[in-house]
Amino acid sequence: MDMYSDEQNVGNTTISPQVLQKIARLTALSVQGVSRLASAAGSLGQLLHKDEDKGASIHIQEEAVYVDVYVVLMSNFNVRDVCREIQSRVSRAISEMVGMDVGGVNVHVMDFDFNV
Repeated sequence: MDMYSDEQNVGNTTISPQVLQKIARLTALSVQGVSRLASAAGSLGQLLHKDEDKGASIHIQEEAVYVDVYVVLMSNFNVRDVCREIQSRVSRAISEMVGMDVGGVNVHVMDFDFNV
């Protein structure tokens, strides 16, 4: 994964993709209607059982961030509304916290939680 670097007169700021991933994960979990994060089917994190890879992947292209979020939703919420809220909040969080442009946030509903 590429690192994002912002050069100014005072020095450099480098932001790891893992930081962006953590912002996306925590933000998605804060949305009402999200039960938990899920792994992408067949992802390396799923095979290695790495929880820190669960729930979001980040791609940086031409200084824009592209996010894929994988979630399990609570069954008693409107899917479209929850997904739009995830997209809005994740995009805003990355933009406000690190100042990077967000090219897109794709939400993948992997399952429903009927036990809520």
